[in-house]
Formats: sequence, structure tokens, C-alpha cells
Amino acid sequence: MHFDDIIYAIGNGFAQFRFQDLLDILIIAFIVYKIIDVSINTRAYQLLKGLGLLLVIMLLSTLFNLYTVSYLLNTLLVSGIVIVFVLFQPELRRGLAHIGGRFKLNLAGRSGTDGSKIVKEMTNSLIRLSKRKVGALIVIERDQRLDEYLPTGTCVDAQISGALIENIFEPNTPLHDGAVIIRDGRIHYAACVLPLFNDPNISRELGTRHRAALGISSVSDCLTLVVSEETGVISYAENGKLTRYLDKAALTELLEKEYTPAEPEKPLATFAKRIFKNAKSK
Repeated sequence: MHFDDIIYAIGNGFAQFRFQDLLDILIIAFIVYKIIDVSINTRAYQLLKGLGLLLVIMLLSTLFNLYTVSYLLNTLLVSGIVIVFVLFQPELRRGLAHIGGRFKLNLAGRSGTDGSKIVKEMTNSLIRLSKRKVGALIVIERDQRLDEYLPTGTCVDAQISGALIENIFEPNTPLHDGAVIIRDGRIHYAACVLPLFNDPNISRELGTRHRAALGISSVSDCLTLVVSEETGVISYAENGKLTRYLDKAALTELLEKEYTPAEPEKPLATFAKRIFKNAKSK
């Protein structure tokens, strides 16, 4: 093919390019971006990479007329999609809720309470509970509402204060056995029953509170704080993962990220940072 023929083919292709084609490409690109974005820090991410590699191989086998390979891979991909929906239902549920969820607003502004005061009150109360080895379980609601668990608890609807948090979790009081759900910078409900994490590989030293924290964080986008009744260790659960041994500085930093307004980042910049962080950790 001569150079003039190549130029003609390219020009002819652009001449036939429609606005609908551009819209089609942008929609598909956005869907792929969101799928990767919501799964990049979950166990489904590795499986998605494997399925993507199989898709590339299938396209190459079709291009080179490898009919048997193409047929087998096409069958495997169809089965793989079904497997993804079955095995990774919690991650898919959380991802769809995130895509369709409401925009997160300034929690401090909505509750009428200064964010720094919320951080101080929660941090100090959890540190005091930790020193006394009083168990606690606090769920900070984010985009995804947790209304299905509210009927199991008691409505409080009060401003966050350290004294109230400590009083709720004081042993042998009516509301101490269960989870506190915080919504919009206020203590919304207390004594709520949460789903337990049923992974058989979980450490046996983790009690019911830790299993409940992992359970609720694996089916929603919430942040869950736990104080161990046996050891006094402070932990937090997010995206089905548990991080333990938080000191006062780490707890303060975690809550400041939650309640202190930050400069909005561009989506592509945030996505690139997350990919770089994920690759660096491997």
C-alpha cells in the first residue's frame, strides 16, 4: 500500500466518523474507568486483570483466525462473568452503590458542628475507652445509607460528644451491646446489630465486634472503628479490611480525613495516584 493510499484511508475514516461514535467511545471509557476505580483496592481487582488479559488474547486469536482458541476463550469469558457476579457480590454491590450514590457533602456543615470538634471528641472518647478496655463499635456512614440496620437499634439523633459515646458503651447499660451509626456528623442510632464477617480464615483472636466491623465494611462504603474489650486495641475496618493498633495520632489523622474538608482533586489525577500507590505496594 502506497503512502497516498494510507492517507486516503485515514481521511476517509475521519470523514465517516460521527458524533455518536465519539459519544459511544466516551461512555465505554467512563464505564471501564469506573469499574477499575471502584475495584482497584478490592480482591476483585486481580480477577478483573485476568479477565482483561483473556479478552486481549481472545481478540488476537480472532484476528489471526485461531478458531478453536477463540471459541474456548469466548466460552471461558462468559463463564467468568457469571463467576464474578457470584463470588464478588459484596464488591459489586458496593461499587454500584458508589456509582449511583449521592455526592458526599461537607459533614461538619450539614450537622452544624465544627469538624475539628467532632474529631477531638471522638478521638478522646475512644482513647479513654481503650485505656479502660471498654468495647466499642462505631460506624461512620458515607455515601451508602445503612437504613436496613436501623430497626435493630435505638434512635439517638444527638450531637457527637465524648461523654455521650462513653456513656453509650458503658458496660451493663441498655445501649452498650451493639453498634453506633453516625450520619451527617451526628450520632444517629445506637445498639444496632450488624452482619458478621464469615470468612473462615479470619484470626481467632478477633471477637464479635471485629467480625461485625469487617462484615458491615465489606457490604458498604462505611468507615468502622472498633475498641477491643479484651486488649483495648483500637482498630478500623474499611472495604472489608481491618487495620489494628491505632494510637492517638493515627486515629486523629484518620478522622481528620473524614471530617476535614479537602481541596477537590481531579478524577484522573486521583485515579493515577491510586494506581501508582497500588503498584508501589506490590
